Amino acid sequence: MGVSVREFEEEDGELNEINMVPLIDVMLVMLIIFMITMPVLTQRVAVDLPRASAERNLEEPDRVTLAIDAQAQVFWNDEPIDAAELQQRLEEAARQDPQPELHIRGDRKAEYESVLQVMAAAQRAGVEKLGFITQPGDEAPAGRAGEDEPGAPGTTNQGATGSTGTEAPAGAAPAAAAD
Repeated sequence: MGVSVREFEEEDGELNEINMVPLIDVMLVMLIIFMITMPVLTQRVAVDLPRASAERNLEEPDRVTLAIDAQAQVFWNDEPIDAAELQQRLEEAARQDPQPELHIRGDRKAEYESVLQVMAAAQRAGVEKLGFITQPGDEAPAGRAGEDEPGAPGTTNQGATGSTGTEAPAGAAPAAAAD
């Protein structure tokens, strides 16, 4: 009297055990793939690279801060200038090697058009490095002891291009009062 496989199945026809053969096959294939690829990853081609003695260029380009106040007055490093003089100075800056970094500080109350005109003048002159200086948003805790007010000279501003903060020069164009 033999035992048939059908006696251990449920009545709906499904088997109650996991078939291990496909799992073992996949694992063996993966093992073979890793065994073949590991020597390729660890071996390198022996190349005798040339030696060079180059020093880092530690010369940083100049920085020019252009401030635009609420009345659309433009300041070149805290010195008020008109549109013609701005274009002339931007062209001179574009001819320098390396070009100075141009940082734009637009007053919160300044019209967008006045900031855009300064940006367009820089583009026409051929200035390649342009960034914005902004104040940190509302995330920064306000009123900590020993810190300057936002917008006060000497506070750290964060550039919109992701650069590190730069110091606002003392005597810069007046910043708008906080709302």
